[in-house]
Amino acid sequence: MSEEILINFTPQETRVAVMAQGVVQELHIERTASRGLVGNIYLGKVSRILPGMQSAFIEVGLERTAFLHVADIWQPRETGGEHGREVHKPIEKMLSEGQSLLVQVIKDPIGTKGARLSTQISLAGRMLVYLPQEKHIGISQRIEDEAERESLRTRLTALVPEDEPGGFIVRTMAETASDGELVNDIAYLRKLWSDIRDKARVSGAPTCLYRELHLAQRVLRDFVNPETTRIVIDSRENFQKLQSFAAEYTPAVSPLLEHYTGQRPLFDLHGVEDEIEKALARRVELKSGGYLIIDQTEAMTTIDVNTGGFVGLRNFDDTIFKTNLEATQTIARQLRLRNLGGIIIVDFIDMENPEHRQAVLAEFNKALARDHTRLTVNGFTALGLVEMTRKRTRESLAHVLCETCPTCGGRGEVKTARTVCYEILRELLREARQFDAREYRVLASPQVIDLFLDEESQSLAMLSDFIGKPVSLQAEASYAQEQYDIVLM
Repeated sequence: MSEEILINFTPQETRVAVMAQGVVQELHIERTASRGLVGNIYLGKVSRILPGMQSAFIEVGLERTAFLHVADIWQPRETGGEHGREVHKPIEKMLSEGQSLLVQVIKDPIGTKGARLSTQISLAGRMLVYLPQEKHIGISQRIEDEAERESLRTRLTALVPEDEPGGFIVRTMAETASDGELVNDIAYLRKLWSDIRDKARVSGAPTCLYRELHLAQRVLRDFVNPETTRIVIDSRENFQKLQSFAAEYTPAVSPLLEHYTGQRPLFDLHGVEDEIEKALARRVELKSGGYLIIDQTEAMTTIDVNTGGFVGLRNFDDTIFKTNLEATQTIARQLRLRNLGGIIIVDFIDMENPEHRQAVLAEFNKALARDHTRLTVNGFTALGLVEMTRKRTRESLAHVLCETCPTCGGRGEVKTARTVCYEILRELLREARQFDAREYRVLASPQVIDLFLDEESQSLAMLSDFIGKPVSLQAEASYAQEQYDIVLM
């Protein structure tokens, strides 16, 4: 399936859309004011050790201290042989407060949580990932053919001198790479690591030693694959910068770069703006007439599949089966578009036929195979739900573009005007028992005031008689429905 990559530049943000068959498959947004931190390397300082959690807080110069768990501390295996990440010591015996530490961000700050760190450093190149502390050669899991895996391992082993430190992971782009391209990637990554170490020797903690490439550069390094036919860029200045970057680091990508000069905005031309709006909606329509409901919470994301207006042609089981099959493709695409991560629960419509369940699960796994992010699917549970996880390294699209609603506080619902009326009546009674005012004035939204003047006028009059003080009303157009104040006159 051929792909196109569209890159939209403004001074404030960079937006990338990956298109396949004219449909948006992935969206990536990076804002100048809040660039992602994953991949950045810092010389940090241990600010606090938490033995009970086997974790430590590391000061790296960010707004919030970063978080390091004992499982993410690299150290050689005590038994010798290959290096590994198995940790046998408690964290309080490995770290001390005030200690300087070389760390890399593996997860951006999300919500109230600080960035998550690792002491195992990895540097990504075009063909390879360099692991300075390891001494082995690994192959990307996406390269499934055993013969190809062994061939790549043999080729790289021959290109890496045994006496030089560090190991490598072969990326999928290396499948078609020449030995010369691999050698250039090795030299570039070793030079980069040498520069980072030199900077660490002369710097004081906390300081940033290396920043990951910005989004447009990562597109050229990570997103391009054999199916990519062109990369369209709508900024002449950035087109020229990317041409220079590609010529030096990713020469095979240079012929794919195109500068868009049309009058109509690039994302409007390809319908990307509409897709962004749809990717923020709770309801997603299916072509058959069914629909999905996607709810994102702090703990997990739930996706509910419904038949909606789809009645099918044969029988109810067939209708359910076809709706679920269509939903698998849409769900896989929405996970990529929205960058949903963590625990994900999919509630397909109940299927009694075991063959239908297996077919839907197989189609779902096939649709998810396009995803570049690591995920696991655990199949149907006893309750008929599909449990899965998708690695979360950056904020979801909704968290990047939206904020919690100030009216409902993120609940998705607001109290009715009548509920607020009754709250005000109870509050008036409390105020009357504490303070001896001449009069009480209620400031509230027009909807609440209208209810007091109409259906609840008798309730207000009864309360006024009971407390023996007049109550006046004042509508405030700027007030949300749940907002009110009581002024003592």
